[in-house]
Amino acid sequence: MKTLEQIKTGHKSKTLDGRDLHRLMQFIPEEQLGDFGLTLKPEFAGTHKHIEMTREAILAQLSKDVSFGFEKGLNQRGLSAGMMYAVVGMWNWVLEEGLEDFDDYAMYGLPLFKATAIKYGFPNPIGDDSGSERKYDCE
Repeated sequence: MKTLEQIKTGHKSKTLDGRDLHRLMQFIPEEQLGDFGLTLKPEFAGTHKHIEMTREAILAQLSKDVSFGFEKGLNQRGLSAGMMYAVVGMWNWVLEEGLEDFDDYAMYGLPLFKATAIKYGFPNPIGDDSGSERKYDCE
C-alpha cells in the first residue's frame, strides 16, 4: 500500500470537483493538507481529525465509493460515474493489490466497479455481467 508521501508525489486528481482529494483528505493530518493542495475553511482550522491510513480504513471507504459508483453508472449519470471511476481508480492505485492499472471505462465505469467489488467481496449489483454490455448504455 502506498504511503502518504508516495500519494503526495504520485497522485494527480482526475476529477472535475476534487472528490478524490476530498475523500483522501480524511486520511491526511491537518498540518499536511497543504502538501496535497488542500485547505480548510478558516472556521474549521484546528478541528480536522484524520483517520489512520490503514488497509481496513481504505477498504471501508472504497466499499462506499464502489457502491456509489455502481449507483451512478447504472443510472447513466455520466459526469458522476466518471468521477467515481477516478475515485475508485485512485483507491486501487493506493492499495496496489492488482487493480491499480485497470483501464476500462466501458458503460460508465461498470467494469472497474465490478472488478473491485469482486476482488474485495463488496456487493455486485450486475451479477455475471461484465459491465460492458450494451444494455448499460444510454442509447
